[in-house]
Parts: sequence; structure tokens; C-alpha cells
Amino acid sequence: MLMRLMVPALIIVKALDMIGGTRVLAGVLEPVMRLVGLPAEVGIVWAAAMLTSIYTGLAIFADLSLNAPLSVAQVSVLGTMILVAHSLPVEGAVAKATGVPWAATLLIRLGGALLIGTLLHFYYSTTHSLQEPAVMLWRPDASDPSLLAWAVSQLKALAMIFFIILALMALLRILKVLGIERLMHLLLAPLLRLIGIGREASNVTIIGFTLGISIGAGLLIREAQTGKLSRRDIFLTMAFLGLCHSVIEDTLLILLMGADLGAILWTRVIFAIVVTALIARLGRLAPAPQQ
Repeated sequence: MLMRLMVPALIIVKALDMIGGTRVLAGVLEPVMRLVGLPAEVGIVWAAAMLTSIYTGLAIFADLSLNAPLSVAQVSVLGTMILVAHSLPVEGAVAKATGVPWAATLLIRLGGALLIGTLLHFYYSTTHSLQEPAVMLWRPDASDPSLLAWAVSQLKALAMIFFIILALMALLRILKVLGIERLMHLLLAPLLRLIGIGREASNVTIIGFTLGISIGAGLLIREAQTGKLSRRDIFLTMAFLGLCHSVIEDTLLILLMGADLGAILWTRVIFAIVVTALIARLGRLAPAPQQ
């Protein structure tokens, strides 16, 4: 199910990128960049990450020529926005497979990225903190632009996701037998209660939070098919993961841009908790629980 959704989405994204979709989106984002205190030219970095992946955005950022280097504060704003809203065509298709509408995914992730970017910009400009030039810690090697190389890399990524999901399903069964799953539920109960997610979704939330939304959603689809999770739990889990997922790999990638760890990790985690809790309380976006 997950692979049948991701493969067409990846092909469509590649086609859009090849016909100039990234540059068109970058032009649309220019006013937004100014709103959050970034040069208009940086819009192409977020556009590339939003349409394709963080890796692509990182590569474009490394080759970007600016009149003045970005400050740590500016890179932190850009990096946090990328972390909240990236790979939207693919991850949006994955979210749709769990029952979350495209409109909700785009509203939460794009709206969330703009809101957290604006808040960070306001904080940094008010306190005048982190104004020193950012230093990029690593520059990616030039990649093979051919379609064959792209296809091979995507197949490798899909195969990895497939085997990771299989391994995690086996691990979850072992944890359940050993009683560790119940302990995890007890430890996470206060936080999950705060953001309105039932304990049945705790395992999926942890996995998506640490390893990524595609893997978390892959497990979520399987759990949903068993009827163990309510529509409300699925919606709120995907809302939370949309704002904050893959906190290990993705955070490290943005850290290489020269961003501040406090902004790209802790601020993002707190932001995701607060926003998801508000969505749960309002009850207007989240579907009502199944009876």
C-alpha cells in the first residue's frame, strides 16, 4: 500500500522538478522569505526541499551565492521551516493514505512552517541573538543528474523503508511479549494525553518521531486497517508527525547548514506539541472519535 503511493508521487515530483516547478515555487516564495527576515534568493532552497527533499535543499544551499553570508539566526529560521515543510508531495500522499486530507496536511505543515519561522525571526530580531555568520559544516558532493542515477537512488530508499517497516513490526511484537510496550504506554501517557493522542498510537508516534513520517505512516496504515486506532488518533498523530518527525537524521542535516540546535530541535518539538494540543482541543480540524 505505502509503496504503491510513494512510487507515483516520486515520479510526479521528479517530472515537476525537471520542467522547472522548483523555480516557479521559489518565485512564489520570495515575499514569504522577506516576511521571515531572509533574502529572496533563499526561496529556491526551501522550494527545492518542499518539492523534493532536504538533501536537495542542502545541496542548493551549499551552492547559493549571496551578497552577504546568512547569520546563524537566519539559517536557523530557514532550517526550521524546511524541517516542518519538506517533501510535501510524497509525504502528503502518505498522509492521504492514512485518511488525512491533502488540504489538512498542507494547512498544518505550510501554516506551521510560516508560523514558527515568523516567531523565530521575531525572537532573533528582538533579542539580536545569533547574529554571527553561519558556518556550513559540510558540503555535499556533486551528484549524478541522470535519470538512471535518480531511479537507482529512489529504489534503494524505497527498499530501505520496506525492510525497516518489516523489522519494526517484528520489534513491536517482541516488545509487546516482553511487556515493554505497556511500560512505554505508561511513560508516554501524560504527553499523549496532552496532545490528544490515544495510547494505542504511542508506538507509531515514537517511530515516526524518531525515524520519519513515511516509516511511521507505513505502520499507521497497518494499524488503522486492524481497527485498533480511531480516526481522531490517526489525524492527530499525523498532525504531530507532520510538524516534527525524523528528529535524528533530519535535525543532523540541518545542523550541518550552521543552524542553532535549540531552534531546529527543541523549539520545533515544543511547537509541535502545542499546535497538536490546540488542534485536539479545538476539535474543528480533527475528526470526532469513532464510537
